[in-house]
Amino acid sequence: MATVMTVVGILVFVLGLLFSIAWHELGHLSTAKLFGIRVPQYMVGFGPTVWSRKKGETEYGLKAVPLGGYIRMIGMFPPGADGRITQRSTSPWRSMIEDAREASYEEVSEGDETRLFYTRKPWKRVIVMFAGPFMNLLLSFGLFLTVMMGFGVSMSVPTIGTVSECVVKAGRPTDTCPADAPAAPAFQAGLKPGDKVVSFDGDRIGSYEQLQNDIRKSAGKTVDLVVERGGQQLTLTPTIAVNDVQKYDADGVPVKGETVRAGFLGFTPTAGVVRLGFGQSLDRMYDMAEHGVESLAALPGKIPGLWHSVVDGTPREADSPIGMVGAARVSGEVFALDIPGSQRVAYFVNLLAGINLSLFLFNMLPLLPLDGGHIAGAVWESVRRRLARLFRRPDPGPFDVARLMPLAYVVASVFIGFTLLVLVADLVNPVKIS
Repeated sequence: MATVMTVVGILVFVLGLLFSIAWHELGHLSTAKLFGIRVPQYMVGFGPTVWSRKKGETEYGLKAVPLGGYIRMIGMFPPGADGRITQRSTSPWRSMIEDAREASYEEVSEGDETRLFYTRKPWKRVIVMFAGPFMNLLLSFGLFLTVMMGFGVSMSVPTIGTVSECVVKAGRPTDTCPADAPAAPAFQAGLKPGDKVVSFDGDRIGSYEQLQNDIRKSAGKTVDLVVERGGQQLTLTPTIAVNDVQKYDADGVPVKGETVRAGFLGFTPTAGVVRLGFGQSLDRMYDMAEHGVESLAALPGKIPGLWHSVVDGTPREADSPIGMVGAARVSGEVFALDIPGSQRVAYFVNLLAGINLSLFLFNMLPLLPLDGGHIAGAVWESVRRRLARLFRRPDPGPFDVARLMPLAYVVASVFIGFTLLVLVADLVNPVKIS
């Protein structure tokens, strides 16, 4: 049964990925048509065409490899000196530029002169190129809201899971007490598993994070701890110990291998599924987006770890990059978990939301051939033309993005190499969920 559910999870992920790609390209397609740009093709996937149908002037289709998609707009680049392509040269860089320019004019027919992409005002081109990533951002927002407000998120709650018998520094074994270890305040005060903390030193507790902060700020202090046990409220009076406890960053993420001196009560919380309010969901999504930007910036530093995971079999870090194959594998593992069906769906929706957020952030990088590269080109053209008008100089004309194609090929090669490395790592040494 577990194998069947794993396969189901992978298939569901593939369908979700295909929808995300189609949704992205729909953003480009709809805005391109809105501004009168001719779009000969709308394709989901790469490689051989599995199915296609022409409606109006656009061919809609599905290709064999569900790892991307595209729409083909005519006249992506301005013409060369001869009105279409520039005379060939022996330079491989010049050949790249003119090959790209020629491809953008292949499907231009008589009467299409006013329907070329490059002839649209820069702000319209920015909208067309931004619309794709924005659709991923919109989908991510909706999916995250569905999970956080509908299904709820798994988090620590202010209910006692286990009680420590002694004070032990963070990072040391907690199953045995050293001979010189003092008794933990929670154990001394009579705290028991299942107790729900109602208030701490007069502060009504609404979340575990609030309780944790209150404990850490109360080192050496004797406090009134009100708990609910068996339907009744009890008041305990522990004296908060001073201990080396786990250090957290500003976002509440544990800092690996670092501790701080702070108050210590001596218990571990239980985990529960909590539905968040709209404001809480927005705050959480903002933190996730901020973390996503930081993770994207940190990608180059992850390459050595990926390489060693493939070559030496070094275990993958929890924050190691994964590709679509790795994400599909995680989706399969989630569906095979022995948890309620609603939580399986919630995990999957959360995974798909995270992928859409990553697609938005990645595509907004100001590098060709990504959408962000075309946006940067249109913005630079607008700035250049405004400066020309300001200083009463001749209009410099469209910015020739085609001249950046050699750089685009270099960027694409780096992306492909990184993608292949992640793919191999996902196959031979995958990240596993706990």
